[in-house]
Amino acid sequence: MFIDVGSARLFFDVVGESLDAETSNMAQRPTLILLHGGPGYDHSTLRPYFDRYSDTHQLIYLDHRGCGRSTGEKETWHLDQWADDIAIFCSTLSISSPVVFGQSFGGMVAMHYAARHPNGISKLILSSTAAQFRLDETVKMMRKLGGTRAADVAREFFSNPSKVVYDTYGQVCLPLYSNPNLPAAGTFRDRAIERPEVAFHFFSDEMATMDMRAEIANITCPTLVIGGALDPVTPPICSEAIADAIGDNARLQMLEGCGHGPHRDDPKGAEKIMRHFLAD
Repeated sequence: MFIDVGSARLFFDVVGESLDAETSNMAQRPTLILLHGGPGYDHSTLRPYFDRYSDTHQLIYLDHRGCGRSTGEKETWHLDQWADDIAIFCSTLSISSPVVFGQSFGGMVAMHYAARHPNGISKLILSSTAAQFRLDETVKMMRKLGGTRAADVAREFFSNPSKVVYDTYGQVCLPLYSNPNLPAAGTFRDRAIERPEVAFHFFSDEMATMDMRAEIANITCPTLVIGGALDPVTPPICSEAIADAIGDNARLQMLEGCGHGPHRDDPKGAEKIMRHFLAD
């Protein structure tokens, strides 16, 4: 399905009903909006894993502006617009105070949305993401997991993104994102719609200098920060910095043996943590 947000058409898909037919008064079920990573991929990278939460929430998967099946011109590819798109989306469909989950880049959009629109969210889940990109820590973790070659490719890609380096990064560094003992963990990208030009634009322009630590200190909703201890692109220090900046409203959970996306490397462990947070 598509929705017009003014300067773009956003694709979204829904899993689960909004009204609970098992109740006598058709009670409203909470909404969980799921924001994919990238940028330049689409919501398919989160499915079908998160479909399991449709037993308690209505799920909405959204393709960010410029990503996947959504439209949007290059000049609108920035965090303010991506965050405002969520606000317009919720207002248009009368979605009140959803839970918002963001993975990687989606987490950057989610925390910016929570800070920019504090009344438009009930709970926030930030998975394998960063308020400030730490190239130094990324290079260090890439070296630990993949040696000098991986460290050099990561430094080159994030310093000067291009199609040539993007392809090399995909061959050398992307396999390090997931637990090598779980071969299926890295297959989430296989069917995704890729638009690398969105990544080039964001990495070289906004992400290189962004620092959201001051603004996310104003986030007031309960927040779960979840990350992998072996994440090479948003290493543990990034999750720790987010939790520290948000303060008492944040709960930090790091999963050992996991990389970029604990729900892929430790599905049961991540589910246990998220279920507890959603129900609390």
